[in-house]
Amino acid sequence: MSVQLWTYILVGVTFALYIGIAIWSRAASTKDFYVAGGGVSPLANGMATAADWMSAASFISMAGIIAFAGYDGSVYLMGWTGGYVLLALLLAPYLRKFGKFTVPDFIGERYYSKSARIVAVFCALLVSFTYVAGQMRGVGVVFSKFLEVDINTGVVIGMVIVLFYAVLGGMKGITYTQVAQYCVLIFAFMVPAIFISIQMTGNPIPQLGMGSTVNDGSGTYLLDKLNGLSTELGFAEYTDGSKSTLDVFAITLALMTGTAGLPHVIVRFFTVKNVKAARKSAGYALLLIAILYTTAPAVSVFAKTNLIETVSNQDYADMPQWFKNWEKTGLLEFTDKNGDGKIQYLADAKENELMVDQDIMVLANPEIAQLPGWVIALVAAGGLAAALSTAAGLLLVISSAVSHDLIKKVFKPTISEKGELWAARISATFAVIVAGYFGINPPGFVAAVVALAFGLAAASFFPAIILGVFYKKMSKEGAVAGMVVGILLMLFYMLKFKFGIFDGGKEAVPSLKDSWWFGISPEGFGSVAMLVNFIVSIAVNAFAPHPPDDVQEIVEDIRIPSGAGEATGH
Repeated sequence: MSVQLWTYILVGVTFALYIGIAIWSRAASTKDFYVAGGGVSPLANGMATAADWMSAASFISMAGIIAFAGYDGSVYLMGWTGGYVLLALLLAPYLRKFGKFTVPDFIGERYYSKSARIVAVFCALLVSFTYVAGQMRGVGVVFSKFLEVDINTGVVIGMVIVLFYAVLGGMKGITYTQVAQYCVLIFAFMVPAIFISIQMTGNPIPQLGMGSTVNDGSGTYLLDKLNGLSTELGFAEYTDGSKSTLDVFAITLALMTGTAGLPHVIVRFFTVKNVKAARKSAGYALLLIAILYTTAPAVSVFAKTNLIETVSNQDYADMPQWFKNWEKTGLLEFTDKNGDGKIQYLADAKENELMVDQDIMVLANPEIAQLPGWVIALVAAGGLAAALSTAAGLLLVISSAVSHDLIKKVFKPTISEKGELWAARISATFAVIVAGYFGINPPGFVAAVVALAFGLAAASFFPAIILGVFYKKMSKEGAVAGMVVGILLMLFYMLKFKFGIFDGGKEAVPSLKDSWWFGISPEGFGSVAMLVNFIVSIAVNAFAPHPPDDVQEIVEDIRIPSGAGEATGH
């Protein structure tokens, strides 16, 4: 069978599975819609959390970034995995014990203030829409190549699928759909990696294959070979880094603390029965996430080596079909500058004739390696599973922020449960339409956009949550001031240095690099904005009245060691 037919079959089967699960698990109450009824098992929640967490950025874009950035790309591995550990150990059990539906709900109750809740809703919407923009672009990339439709059409198809199971099933539908999506995405990521590892090094374990010798009998290690290929083309050695130590630290810290403040991941810990189950599901999720994250560097090495060997200095007329197919999407472009008919892939921008979008590396890798058609189609299904699972989680955060935190808690406290459920579904529909717009008009490649969402989460939520859990005398005035200053500072820096809003537009962005504050990139500035948030919060708190006694008692109570959760059912 052709790759096209395999793709239609595998994508069709997985989509039918997701829709079937949504119908089976449709939400009947607001508790079902927001937290899946609060009775999900730790293993199922661990798998759902892993799928929610491993977005299109993890599946499609992260290995692509590492393939092109080499050593510098390791900040994404360290930041995202380290951040999940931080979330699992430091925050998840306490937030579960607090027992609210959403992050704005926690902040609104903990800081006894409608103002705090409204600021938190604004931050949640900003983070979620920034994040979901990356997911919808990922959907468009996969559809445009593998189903041979226009990227915009692909985004619309993805919107319809997500809309169906997110609006119908809410968190209950999303949770069990994400369990299936985890199985699809991890299988789709690992099978090609194992195939290519055997093909290139003879080792079936990709993590070991990356550090093994190549199969040509030369005794050369794969990483040494890639270093040599890179330097021949004028690139830096793959295993060398160019980022400053400060910027590496800042990006890693921003990704870690942003992870711990991500509303769509935090809400997953409200779907289990008690604190003990929250801890267990966090442990399962960490193990399940590690499978992909330890494999991604190997996939990056395989993909970059295969790409260079396949295209560099080769006759364009003799390029295999995969090259022509990706050219149709506009994500791969060859410009014959010297007219010799050969592809010059070089570090020198003036002489380089090949443009490769970072987001295609994982998707194109099985084709470059000439793997069977079903493996290539499987990667398409996996990429869609990764993008759709996270998009659904984010859309639920958006809808619950509007229906529960704004309508129910601020504007119309008397709304019926049925009315609130309808409000949640209508706001989810609106969120899908906005997300689709961002997918059709993407602000950058997937992982870059997602990294900015983490910076926004770090700058806004992380200090408010940490201080809310561990400092009982933290006042609403301090928390609100910190969140407002942090999010505005991050927004200003992002708009200035990532989008050139204040300096002549996107064309001016490359020249602004020398003007970065402290030499820190926009992806890393979330760590600076987070520290400013902490400083402002504590400084304002020094002049504000202490929280009421009942709030301080709640904060004391949520830190009581595990065991109380089982006894109380919290």
